[in-house]
Amino acid sequence: MSKNFSKVESVLDKKLQLRHLPITKAVDKFVLNIGEVFNWLWVILVAVIILNVVLRYVFKNGMIELEELQWHLYCIGWLIGLSSTYIVDSHVRVDVLSERLNYRKKLWFELFGILILFLPFVILVLYYAVPFFELSWNTNERSTSANGLPARWFVKGFLVISFFLLLISGLSRITRVIATLRYGLETKK
Repeated sequence: MSKNFSKVESVLDKKLQLRHLPITKAVDKFVLNIGEVFNWLWVILVAVIILNVVLRYVFKNGMIELEELQWHLYCIGWLIGLSSTYIVDSHVRVDVLSERLNYRKKLWFELFGILILFLPFVILVLYYAVPFFELSWNTNERSTSANGLPARWFVKGFLVISFFLLLISGLSRITRVIATLRYGLETKK
């Protein structure tokens, strides 16, 4: 996986070049490796969708379990993908305000954006997601459909996991922004 990280490292920060520290490299590598593992969910999701379509339209026998499984796989893949997308700076951004700023002002803009918008949002979601998952776990929540999937707490747990990954991704990024502001960019030879 470290070979994959070096390939991805060259793609990091498409919009804003930032200094890496050993701890930020480790965090980013950890999050990207988790993202790579969970990328296989998309292949499984496509297979489940094809199976469900064939069962429904060829054999006239749809399964609610497969429909719910589609939503669960999509939810987990999307949630886990948030943090790795943030690491490689491929998330949706509105650069209208910062596009005309010089590099140093862009760094300050990024810093305040993370501190004022990103981190409070992630912490707020985690604050509410933990009891949300906990209630589901304690009640052994399952689908309301008779043939639906059991253990709905499992998919709700990924809300907590994904926002924790997003939190450490944000902390890594803010560390990189501060390091770049303080020490400047390192020159690569």
